[in-house]
Formats: sequence, structure tokens, C-alpha cells
Amino acid sequence: MERYVLAVFAVVYLGMVLGRLPGLALDRAGVAVLGAIALIAGGALSAPQAWAAVDVPTISLLFGLMVVSAQLRLGGFYTWLTRHIGAVPCQPAGLLALVIAAAALLSALLANDIVCLAMTPILVEGCGRRGLAPMPYLLGLSCAANIGSAATLIGNPQNMLIGQVAALPFGPFLADAAAPTVASLAAAWAIIVFLHRGRWTAPARDFCVEAPDFNLWQSSKGLAVLAVLVAAYLAGPWPRELPTLALAGVLLLSRRMTSRRMFGLVDWQLLLLFMGLFVVNHAVAEVHLLDRLYAELSVLGLDPSRPVTLYGLTVVLSNLVSNVPAVMLLLPAASSPQAALLLSLASTLAGNLLLVGSIANLIVAEQARPFGIHLGWAAHARIGLPVTIASLVITGAWLAWRWDALAVSAIR
Repeated sequence: MERYVLAVFAVVYLGMVLGRLPGLALDRAGVAVLGAIALIAGGALSAPQAWAAVDVPTISLLFGLMVVSAQLRLGGFYTWLTRHIGAVPCQPAGLLALVIAAAALLSALLANDIVCLAMTPILVEGCGRRGLAPMPYLLGLSCAANIGSAATLIGNPQNMLIGQVAALPFGPFLADAAAPTVASLAAAWAIIVFLHRGRWTAPARDFCVEAPDFNLWQSSKGLAVLAVLVAAYLAGPWPRELPTLALAGVLLLSRRMTSRRMFGLVDWQLLLLFMGLFVVNHAVAEVHLLDRLYAELSVLGLDPSRPVTLYGLTVVLSNLVSNVPAVMLLLPAASSPQAALLLSLASTLAGNLLLVGSIANLIVAEQARPFGIHLGWAAHARIGLPVTIASLVITGAWLAWRWDALAVSAIR
């Protein structure tokens, strides 16, 4: 049975690396679910064991926040905000700073995937009307969505998972992550401005973009719920998924927006990916394969319990298998709040390196394609590579300084 579990694990993570299984129409979520099915059907886990392996609090938190974000999208809030930013009378570099700031702030509080999904077409529309080249703004949007989401425990799926499993408090995490996040955003802005100097303009075009009309009441409901949730996360001792689910339920009690439309914006693919990987990784842990993998890495001088090694492994694995599967593999090695913070920041910031490193990157590229804008590997890497290096260096230096300061304080 151990060999069977190892074989399933290998196939699933090969699918994570490739994004699919050769010859089959399966994406990463499909591969993860198929792996879970294979483990249950093959007798490695019973159905109750598989269900018990799923971290229900994490799934609940993800789902609840997706409902809140869906409320804001259907209420036209993202459309209204992006169009207002696009109409601000300022220089191209100043407009880029506004786009980066808005995308980062929204992504820190809401799922960055939906932020990119809602903002990309409206951003293209605004650039077309102003005669601006959309590429630097689209790259700024994707980079800022990734970097900004690193600031909180609700900004992206891997942070939610880390926060739930490691039982990290919301406020202290924000206090530790805010400084490197803001510095990384400033570095991203400077890099994009430098590399796109002299290439800001393009022929004006009037794009026809269909987007939800702004509804003050519906948007206000979503923003009010979000404000209450953030206050609850900062002040309350209760599990984060409880107020999130409760207020998501309140939003579903609507006379205007049907639950079908709300659920249509929930990323079921991501939820299934999580559930499948929970089952696969649980089976691997049951036969102690992960312990042996860590032992082999230690023999090679790559002890995941060392901060520098964990930082490097996280960056590499996040770009090989995507950041959610990478975090699931490495989370057992993050045995302290400091290590969990490191894992969270490194896995998120590494997403800017490659186009496929983050779902947010792929969403921006896919949403821009119907407008004749090709955001390919090379165009993304030209910005993504220096932005990732800069943000990882800034964050690594911050963490080293922060931990040294804590160590000195403890000695005193």
C-alpha cells in the first residue's frame, strides 16, 4: 500500500508541475480530485478518513470570503473603483501607482483572483480611452495583487491555509507582513516605471466592456460586511471561519441578487483543488512518506526546519507545483509562527516569477486576450523576474532583521 500511495502522490504532483496530465483534459484541480478518488478506490483511505482529512475551517473561510467578493463584484464596486482610477488626471507613472495601490489593498482583504478578474477588462478600457499602453498597468495589477495579498491571512488561499493550520493571529501577522509588503510594492512600481520608460502611449481605442452596473446599496452591503469581518479578525478570539460564514449567509439573504449568480463567482475549482490535496497529503503522512522526504532533504543539507532552506525551498516549489501545493508540502516543516510567516510571504511573493506561478497572473493574461493584448511568458518575465527578486530580497532582509531584533529582546 505504501508504494501505491507513493505512486498516486507522484502522479498528482507531476500534474501540479505540468498543470495537467499529458493526454488528458485534466487541470490541477482535476488531477488533485482524481488522486483523492484513486486513494479511496484503492483502499489507502476509507471515505470517512478522506472526508476527515479535509480541513473544513480553511474551506469554510475560503468559501465565505469568495461570497463577500462576489457581492462586491455583482454590486459593481470593482467596476466603479477601476473606472474612477482610470479617469484620475495624472501622469502615466502616477496612474500606475494608483492601480498598484488599489489592487494591493483589495487583494489584501479579498481573494486576489477575483480582484484581477474584475479589474482587468475595466483597466484595459480606461487605458484605451486615455491612449495609454495597457501592458505596464496589467503587469502592475498582477504583481500588486500577488504582493498585496501577502499582507494578511485572508489575501490568498495559501495564507488562509497557513493561518488556519498554524493558528496565527490576524493582527500580529499583519504587523509583521505590512512593512515588506509596502516596500515590495514600491519596488515593483519603480521597476515597471524604469523598464517601460518612454513606452507609455498607444493609439486611443474605445473598447466595449460589459460589466455590472454600480449599485450603491449592494456595494455598501459588501463593504460593510468586509469591515465587520476585518474588525472581528483583529479583535475576536473566535475562529475566523465562524463570522465569515455567518456574514456570507447574511449576504445570500438578498431580494435582488440570486444565490445562483453569487455561487457562479465562487471558485469551485480552487475549493476542489484544496480538498483533493488535503486527502492526498493526508495519505502520504499516514505512511510517513513526508517524514522520510524531510529526512532525505536533511541528509542533502536542505533541512526544511532552517529558515534559509525553507525560504529557498518555498520559492522553488511554488514555481514548480504552484504555491498552494507547495505550502501543503512544506507546512509541516513550519513549526513556529516565524516559520509560518516566512512560508506565507515566500510562497506568495514567488508567484510573480513566472506567468504560471500564480492564478492571478493567468487571469490577467486571459482577461486581456479578447482585447488583442498578448501577455505571454516573455513579457511577464521581463517584469516578474526583477520584481520577484527585489521583493524576496527585501522580505528576506526584513525577516532576518526582525528575528535578530526579537532574539536580542528575548535575551534582555
